[in-house]
Amino acid sequence: MAQDEIYDVIVVGGGPAGATAATDLAERGLKVALLDRAGRIKPCGGAIPPRLIRDFAIPAHLLKARVSLATMVSPKGVSVDMPIEGGFVGMVDRAEFDEWLRERAGLSGAKRVTGRFEALERGSDGLPVVRYATKSAEGAQSLKGRIVIGADGANSAIAREEVRGSQRGKFVFAYHEIVEAPVDKATGAPDNRCEIYYRGALSPDFYAWIFPHGSTMSVGTGSAHKGFSLKGSVHDLRAQTGLDVYRTVRSEGAPIPLKPLPRWDNGRDVVLAGDAAGVVAPASGEGIYYAMLGGRLAAEAAEKALVTGDARALKLARKRFMKEHGRVFFILGLMQRFWYVNDKRRERFVSMCRDKDVQRLTWESYMNKKLVRRDPFAHVKIFFKDLAHLLRLVPP
Repeated sequence: MAQDEIYDVIVVGGGPAGATAATDLAERGLKVALLDRAGRIKPCGGAIPPRLIRDFAIPAHLLKARVSLATMVSPKGVSVDMPIEGGFVGMVDRAEFDEWLRERAGLSGAKRVTGRFEALERGSDGLPVVRYATKSAEGAQSLKGRIVIGADGANSAIAREEVRGSQRGKFVFAYHEIVEAPVDKATGAPDNRCEIYYRGALSPDFYAWIFPHGSTMSVGTGSAHKGFSLKGSVHDLRAQTGLDVYRTVRSEGAPIPLKPLPRWDNGRDVVLAGDAAGVVAPASGEGIYYAMLGGRLAAEAAEKALVTGDARALKLARKRFMKEHGRVFFILGLMQRFWYVNDKRRERFVSMCRDKDVQRLTWESYMNKKLVRRDPFAHVKIFFKDLAHLLRLVPP
């Protein structure tokens, strides 16, 4: 790498947020470097909504399954089906999906660099210099740019070094195992079940899941309790559902942020995106759409800062994100703190999922990434139904 080469933007981290930012910037003609550590796969159920597929032009071949029904399972083993009317949830395998996004960034003109981020420094001219290490070369390599987008995950080193308040992030630790999916003997089709388990033994403060990936399945769980055994929980879930007899393809674990950081930029030349900015939805744990949107907004903010020469433009990434989704994150945070606290409340939460209004509004909001406003009467009905559950006026 030529030492005098200067990039407009250096993106650190090649997950959905970083790869999206690099693609958008490169397509606009900016000189972009995308630094990513090879072989890292985030533990993730892989669910993506139709809006993501539309907004980010995701090809159909990346969808391993199209889920039209999710089953919620209560602590007592009561199953409640939630059919998706007029839509679906797409399921992707992150190993394939993330690499495709990085390849698209490269085809768009971004320079792909494989290495492990080590430090962010400033050159004599004041420009940021990203130091990174590779397996093929001794000593640190470097990239110089005008702006750095930190998309390096929940434990973002760039956030810790550059962004005030980043230590205030809250996390759930997630672990999953990708296993071979059972095959229906009659049809030859792989098991397409999508199940979410609300049971304290499987997660004391979050949930466990089984999500289809075509020929494989993601079986996982999450918890913020450091003493809780995630691997033990997944082992138990597989045993209880008959998936323990199927081969484990791979396993991954990582922290998942559940609260946007109070600040995403350093006021100078760094802006965060994706998990580094804390944009995973509470309660649901959904992060791919929010990561890709965050990457896009970070790219737009970085470009504006470059064009205007005003670093205050970097603040626009968080401002625009929170304007569109801050209310949803707040509501989901409240829901998680209240309903996930013990099995009695989880039982009632799953019971509420039987309600057709709850199902319709949940899926419409999920698929379109907007709170449903066109049916205020349904919201009123749900409010009183929630109140009845809280006061235990209805059986769980």
